Amino acid sequence: MGIKGEDIIFNGPHKPIEALEIAAKEGATINIDHFDEITDLEKVAEKLGKQIKVGIRLNMDTGIHPQWSRFGFNLESGQALDAVKRIKAGGKLILSGLHCHIGTFIIEPEAYAKEVEKMVKFKYEIEEKFGYNIEFIDIGGGLPSKNRLKGTYLPPDVLIPSVDEYAEKVCQALYDNLKPGDFPKLILENGRAIIDEAEYLITTVKASKRLPDGRKAYIADAGVNLLFTAFWYKFNIELDREVVGANEPSVVYGPLCMNIDILDESALLPPLERGTRLIFSPVGAYNNTQWMQFIEYRPNVVMVMEDGSVEVVREKEDLTDIERREKLPENLKLD
Repeated sequence: MGIKGEDIIFNGPHKPIEALEIAAKEGATINIDHFDEITDLEKVAEKLGKQIKVGIRLNMDTGIHPQWSRFGFNLESGQALDAVKRIKAGGKLILSGLHCHIGTFIIEPEAYAKEVEKMVKFKYEIEEKFGYNIEFIDIGGGLPSKNRLKGTYLPPDVLIPSVDEYAEKVCQALYDNLKPGDFPKLILENGRAIIDEAEYLITTVKASKRLPDGRKAYIADAGVNLLFTAFWYKFNIELDREVVGANEPSVVYGPLCMNIDILDESALLPPLERGTRLIFSPVGAYNNTQWMQFIEYRPNVVMVMEDGSVEVVREKEDLTDIERREKLPENLKLD
């Protein structure tokens, strides 16, 4: 995509050895997730004839439940220290950073203070015991947007702490735990908090019905195929027109042949006619990367410019997008 390797942080539990080689050649920051990856990177280092700077990913207890223990090396059990010993023993890698991602949609700023405190203490333990210079501390992401989690009573404006509150906790923890004059690079991965409010989904009511329990239901032309995060968020819903009539609890279904295709189970909506457009927000985080081609083609994505004009930034799909990579074996073709 034209991004320089030196500007890329390479995370994740599955990094093919071919990708690790490219990352090492181009100077990307590689955060090791497991012991097998240490072995893979040592093979890459041997092939390239040089030592490779790496980070390691940690997981730890910061009071968040469920604890994200799937990724990286556990700090409390001593596994992370064992990983450092393994890297040192191999002699082909240089440990230069620590990475951790404590979870997603974290609404407790104090968790980041605990994370920073543990990471800084581990940094000094590594430097004292093994002689490495830990140049960066990557505290990951997980900061929430102004979306609303299902099951929460308070609105996001009340429940979600401000960015300043997170910054205060992180900076104070750094100030309290770093040695005077020691300033490692701090890396944050706060994509959701930055981009979630940048996107809206516009869908159209195609039909309505009454369910056996008496609730009103609407069928829209967009469902969880386009709005995957509807499984855990309760979105803001706006209408494209003024509608007269009493609001009542309504279900908004998508177009898919699955009972789980529900955009909202209890939206307070007035009586809507076919053709009414529903605007869901904020939907900028994770939906476009997780959408799917199940039953429905994916639609246009447009950008509203500063002057109010609209530009298509991704064209809607058609059958050729589905078929173009399919191949029929020669022996199955009809004469």
